[in-house]
Amino acid sequence: MSFLASVITNYGTYKWMGEILPCVELEPRDGDVRASVIWLHGLGASGHDFEPIVPLLAVPHTRFIFPHAPERAVTINAGMRMPAWYDILTLEPSTSREAEDDIAQSAALIRALVDHERDKGVPTEKIVVAGFSQGGALALHTALRYPDPLAGIMVLSAYALQERGLIKAWEDAQKTTPFLFGHGRRDEVVPLKRGRRAWELVCSGHELPDQVRWHDYPMGHEVCVEQLTAIGAWLRECLSDQA
Repeated sequence: MSFLASVITNYGTYKWMGEILPCVELEPRDGDVRASVIWLHGLGASGHDFEPIVPLLAVPHTRFIFPHAPERAVTINAGMRMPAWYDILTLEPSTSREAEDDIAQSAALIRALVDHERDKGVPTEKIVVAGFSQGGALALHTALRYPDPLAGIMVLSAYALQERGLIKAWEDAQKTTPFLFGHGRRDEVVPLKRGRRAWELVCSGHELPDQVRWHDYPMGHEVCVEQLTAIGAWLRECLSDQA
């Protein structure tokens, strides 16, 4: 494979209100970076979670950035501290299921990552924001609100945060952005219907609904080889020189 060059843990670049957001970065072996993928992990995981799959995706000239979420107490897990993009207050259907202040803070951190990649010379049109589970929910929430066009938004085994305000908050710059949704049919952590609901919301507000793709797989709350093949093809399509 042409990937898996260096793994750089960056402890001093991305800050929000004095906090430092560390990242794992994987550079293409030849050092020719033309695009970036910012990929957010799920609750209780870390930026190393999806690091091993990068060679399998076979996306050339692309830097992969896997940030580590800050540690915080998570109410549904008996208040235990763990890496989390936001506190989850209840599993019951509710408009206040997640901590809004946490979401705003983490969204600012992710916007800072996009801005930093842009400042390093990668156009926003060549930046994909992606995430799994809680990270996928935050990726969708943040990327929809980014003011400049992005290459793509990928939402895996996730759901829509603050869905009542999603359409209103959607920046015009993302109204034609390609989306990829993926979910397991046997997911017991984030039920399939929540992922479908997020996909339906995006379809309803997108100017090119055929650019909002949905795939589901015979799996639980995870990723599978078939899905990774589809993700790699979609990323190459979004980030190609012709895209």
